Amino acid sequence: MTRNRELADRFGTPLYVYDLDRVAASYRDLRNSLPAGLTIFYSLKANPHPDIARALREGGGEPPCRAEICSVGELAVALEAGFAPDDCLYTGPGKTDSELIAAIVGGVRTFSVESLTDLERAGRIALRFDTVIDCLLRINNVSSSAAASIRMTGTHSQFGIDIEALEVQLPKLRTVPGTRLIGAHFYSLSNAHDEPSLISELQQSVTTAARLHAELGLPMQILDIGGGFGAPYAVPGNRPAYDKLRVELERTLDENFPHWRSGMPQIVCESGRYLVGDCGELISSVTNVKESRGHRFVILDAGINTLGGMSGLGRLMPVAVKPVDRWVSADRQVATLVGPLCTPTDILGRNVQLYPLKPGDTITVPNVGAYGATASLLLFLSRPAPREIVVRGGEIVTVSQLEVRRTYGM
Repeated sequence: MTRNRELADRFGTPLYVYDLDRVAASYRDLRNSLPAGLTIFYSLKANPHPDIARALREGGGEPPCRAEICSVGELAVALEAGFAPDDCLYTGPGKTDSELIAAIVGGVRTFSVESLTDLERAGRIALRFDTVIDCLLRINNVSSSAAASIRMTGTHSQFGIDIEALEVQLPKLRTVPGTRLIGAHFYSLSNAHDEPSLISELQQSVTTAARLHAELGLPMQILDIGGGFGAPYAVPGNRPAYDKLRVELERTLDENFPHWRSGMPQIVCESGRYLVGDCGELISSVTNVKESRGHRFVILDAGINTLGGMSGLGRLMPVAVKPVDRWVSADRQVATLVGPLCTPTDILGRNVQLYPLKPGDTITVPNVGAYGATASLLLFLSRPAPREIVVRGGEIVTVSQLEVRRTYGM
């Protein structure tokens, strides 16, 4: 009996299985692919499971891993995982007064800001608590030709200050009470398709930062060059190996910031999917197989409420699955893979190549350690959340399940 079959029998399906040994391996690989001394921030949005965050915090290396967060909930997870408030970078375009208060009272002192008004709001809250917060200015840079699944810059956007407006706004940005500008934050793409694209994008961030520092006097104690490190999602495959990234990035940093190796500026990057994407599998059971007007439908007990709610919009299709418990057959069938929800949008993949499946079979979706359970429509139709099993060395570490509690009050 396979491990996944045993877990499915013991805990039921759907369930996620996260392997901390894979988390450790991906962290080690990314650190070895980057310049020595560069700080890695784990983006908790990819998977806010406390055991995963804790494994990254304990992953070793200098400087140690830190946490990039964009909600009070992620802050709570980071603290539960053992990160100190000073280890956290608070980001996001829609920070409210209440969450800024919670973060500042909780000890967070480093924020990324997206606009003058975002900075002013944060400064007002900081002054209420008689403190000054350090702020990175997120830059909405010009676009480039880098290939990525999601672009985060180069157009009108809620993210960042348009680079062409920075010269006019910088005098005000530098003098907002309660804040201190300490550097720049770039994040231009997510899930780069190849290493040349990733290198080109990170190099552009470095050269742009150097120009803004030299020409406009933008403070540069910390330079966050973002991320974009790729990983397969919901299909078989391995994380890319970045063989040239370290040398090319060091060369660009040496040319633009000659003292970066001594920490002037401190260079940081962010990663979510690369660090945790391949640690996770989703195990699901086939509840029915049916034919409709010449089309085959395989119905699972996991739908868009379990795996990536955006899949219903077609962004994540097609997924690829493998059987857990039987044969390996040369026969393949083309089918639409759907979930159990009472909506025609509950589609995980169209025209998916599948082994012959029947009700009661169990399948696995690989590479869903990032943007899995918490990126899904968990509350839709009030179905229970999938269980999450964390393993290390083949042994179960924890078993958990997210629950919703409705509270009433005036």
